[in-house]
Amino acid sequence: MSRTPIFYKVRFRCIFADRNIIIQSSKQSVMTNIIEVENKIITLRDQQVILDSDVAELYGVQTKEINQAVRNNPEKFPEGYIWELTEEEMLFLRSKILTLKNPGRGQHSKYPPKAFTEKGLYMLATILKSPQAVETTIAIVEAYAKL
Repeated sequence: MSRTPIFYKVRFRCIFADRNIIIQSSKQSVMTNIIEVENKIITLRDQQVILDSDVAELYGVQTKEINQAVRNNPEKFPEGYIWELTEEEMLFLRSKILTLKNPGRGQHSKYPPKAFTEKGLYMLATILKSPQAVETTIAIVEAYAKL
């Protein structure tokens, strides 16, 4: 009888140790994501924003899926949470977002990119549901907190 409790204690410790490894691995991943998010934040109209293509990359989805989520939930994005870039802003950022000078058929979007403010990103987080979305949202919150 005395062996059984000892066996369970040892087994519990192994499981606990495994969980610590998983938690440490997850923290490292979040730190990497924070750096990725910080590298995508740009200043437009005196606000810190992230472009829709960069948001999609961070969340691991296509840009059209991000824009569709916005279209399907307009009540979550009041004025000032998200906006389309002007022609001047697009020209200024052309090298960053790689748009075509003469929009048409091709691999690049012919629609103006959207800029998500911090509030817009928080509202987007309420729509996107996946383990990666949770991790990315934490990284976004942490990156903006560091600003």
